[in-house]
Amino acid sequence: MYLSSGRAADSAKRTAPERAEGTSPRFRAGRRVAANVLALGLVSFLTDISSEMVSSVLPLYYTSVLGLTMLQTGFLDGLFNGASVFLRLAGAHLADRFHARKPVALAGYALSAVCKLGLPAAGASLPGISTVLAVDRSGKGLRTAPRDALISLSSTPETQGRAFGVHRTLDTAGAFGGPLIAFAVLSAVATAYDAVFMASFCVAAAGVLVLLLFVRERSGPPAQRRPVTLGAGLGLLRDRSFGRTCLCVMLLETATISDAFVYLTLQHQDGLAARWFPLLALGTAAPYLLLSLPLGSLADRVGPWRLFLAGHVCFLGVLALLGSSRGGPVVLGAVLALHGVFYAATDAPLMAHAAALLPVHARTSGFAVLQSLQALAMFASSLLFGVAYRFQGPQWTLQVFGTGLLVCLVASAVLIRDTDKQTAKEAK
Repeated sequence: MYLSSGRAADSAKRTAPERAEGTSPRFRAGRRVAANVLALGLVSFLTDISSEMVSSVLPLYYTSVLGLTMLQTGFLDGLFNGASVFLRLAGAHLADRFHARKPVALAGYALSAVCKLGLPAAGASLPGISTVLAVDRSGKGLRTAPRDALISLSSTPETQGRAFGVHRTLDTAGAFGGPLIAFAVLSAVATAYDAVFMASFCVAAAGVLVLLLFVRERSGPPAQRRPVTLGAGLGLLRDRSFGRTCLCVMLLETATISDAFVYLTLQHQDGLAARWFPLLALGTAAPYLLLSLPLGSLADRVGPWRLFLAGHVCFLGVLALLGSSRGGPVVLGAVLALHGVFYAATDAPLMAHAAALLPVHARTSGFAVLQSLQALAMFASSLLFGVAYRFQGPQWTLQVFGTGLLVCLVASAVLIRDTDKQTAKEAK
């Protein structure tokens, strides 16, 4: 098959320490993280401050300011996650075909930064907000796969989990700072959400500048610069290991619920005041920040797929606690802690797992295919949760999602039992 033969060809041409595109001798000498990874981490740090300033207040903005129902909130949240799919694939294709990962990522970051100015301009218009969110997520779709490809191709096969863990640590530090800044702004100006949106734009613009000045393109040796067609990128799904990985990721994402619904459920259970709402994201970000690097390094040793499934077991705990309808600080703290561990155990390990399955010349396209299917599943999850919540109530909905996640976990463990072992053999 296309993917398998691509991996075999790459392995035959390169020794294990040289498989990462653009890897320099200093990285072959140890397990240090590339400067490119650190620079991309700083870009994500600033961008996540910006995006989390907005996303930490959006659910409350929808319900308390715009007066939207949970069903409408589910639609907007799904749009927020799923609107980027087609542009993501097209951007990844261009990045691989023309070896232009940095320019495509730069365009995506710039587009999302400009969209921060669109939210106050949209006012209370649902179509206007929907359009701005769709464009913002399109920017995220453009940048994510090229950025992750640059991280992967700047690192050796033995340090993929560590590299992604370092990047996610910096990314999550931004996610930790964003809600704090939003809280400070709202504490100073009450419900003047426009001030949050404007401050968010300024921080995002700084991230674009760092990417422009400090991140270097990784184009690889001429022998590895093969032309990549759009059909060939989608053809990666024909590989048994990668195709099954994508299927399992879609199943698991459909059975989880978005951050917005986790936080709204907690707020309803505990009756939190509006100004405290942005701080809920900090409870998730703290364990995510502390554990991203350790769990990313652990993924290199025990296998990223095992860690990915373990993270979803933590999310089962989140659904169980939310479904118990018991409020109070202990339940709130436990939910947020498990939520953070879930992200730390799934984000970087999934990218490390996928990187080992994808050939160098089509890695951006492969990441984009996986992330697009993941985004579609998140869109479906938000819509299903919003509809079920509207007609059946929170407890029934949470119990159904919990049961579904358990079934999907078992199916994923059965479908991909030996992938990590096969990947380890191919890396040698």
